[in-house]
Amino acid sequence: MKKKEHLPLFGVGPIYVYTIAMITLIAFLCRNLSVFEAGRLTNIKAILIILGSVLVVIGAVMWIMAVIVSKLDDNIKKNHLVTTGIYSWVRNPIYSACMFACTGFILMIGNAFFFVLPFVYWLFMTVLMKQTEEKWLRELYGQEYEDYCKRVNRCIPFKRG
Repeated sequence: MKKKEHLPLFGVGPIYVYTIAMITLIAFLCRNLSVFEAGRLTNIKAILIILGSVLVVIGAVMWIMAVIVSKLDDNIKKNHLVTTGIYSWVRNPIYSACMFACTGFILMIGNAFFFVLPFVYWLFMTVLMKQTEEKWLRELYGQEYEDYCKRVNRCIPFKRG
């Protein structure tokens, strides 16, 4: 990438978001099929709905903080590496927000067979980011991005150190 170029505004986001949203929708549509009957967790359905709802809300808040509060579009156009706000907690808060929301919906489905999907979402996000946006960011920002990666986790928000 040349110095004056900036990252694409959407990156690989639509690929990730649409894929995990479609997988979540398919799980929802298949939840009552007899093949998945043994996985139904009716005894803890209320707990799963509460936990799932919390994750959906966390996902929505993360997305708002990443896109609106951080003014991500403006920073991309100006070629600024955003490392403050929610970006000081997680490097990919938009993708993480979608992962949290889809995981919340999976919990609300209440079927143990689908509990593998959040791990699939995490793995897909990790591989996709390593192969695309992280390469672009390393090329564009160099050591500044390397240092940022050492401080901030890719998928799950938390403070290091």
